[in-house]
Amino acid sequence: MVTDALRQQVVPRVRVNPKADRVFFSTMVVLLWATVLYGFARTYFLAGMITAPLPNKLIHIHGAMMTLWMVLLFVQTALISARRVKWHMTLGLFGFGLAAAMVVIGPIAATDSLRRGIAPLGLDAKTFYVIPLSAILIFGVLAFFAYRMRRQPAAHKRLILIATIGLIDAAVGRWPVAFFQQNPKAQDLVPFGFLLALMVFDLVTQRKILKSTLFASLFLIVVHMTRVPIGFTHPWQAFATWMLGKG
Repeated sequence: MVTDALRQQVVPRVRVNPKADRVFFSTMVVLLWATVLYGFARTYFLAGMITAPLPNKLIHIHGAMMTLWMVLLFVQTALISARRVKWHMTLGLFGFGLAAAMVVIGPIAATDSLRRGIAPLGLDAKTFYVIPLSAILIFGVLAFFAYRMRRQPAAHKRLILIATIGLIDAAVGRWPVAFFQQNPKAQDLVPFGFLLALMVFDLVTQRKILKSTLFASLFLIVVHMTRVPIGFTHPWQAFATWMLGKG
């Protein structure tokens, strides 16, 4: 239903405020970077990235691709702020190629983590497996629609932003914050906070929540609220067990 709504979205009448857009989306990208750095600084960025003691080469590739996406997001936002639209569009082709590669490598990396028995407090590895897979599902669906709407700037940048918000689970899960470590469900407050900020921005600048914001946010929220219950179901447990047996 959400994907159909995104596909059928007509071009809305959008109030253009370039300065407000530049400030808001640049700030959101900086905050997303801060979220990622806070989660991965000790184990990845400050550990030298290439020389970081990750489990295997696959996870190194996965980490490099995710980092490259964040770098690209920063560069693309800077290009728009500098009014280098043609450069932005040209680099965007590489970006969507990278997104497609991430959709492939993400599930492979998640399955590798499953086989290593990775799971946070309160979940077993097979149940936790639903979280990284659902994150890459959110990212892949929204990145696809962002590409489809690349000539609708307001929708395009909102979909790219929300797709990236869908990727921050792993970073937030590594925050050295006792409250989040002891209450994993509370970690959803971080991505939901980003979504709330975007909705407020829409209301202030557009006097309504744009359809791209509404449907993409609803999609992310529904997935986040249902994925752990799905992870406890017998069909999911059977699927995860089958994936373990494929190794």
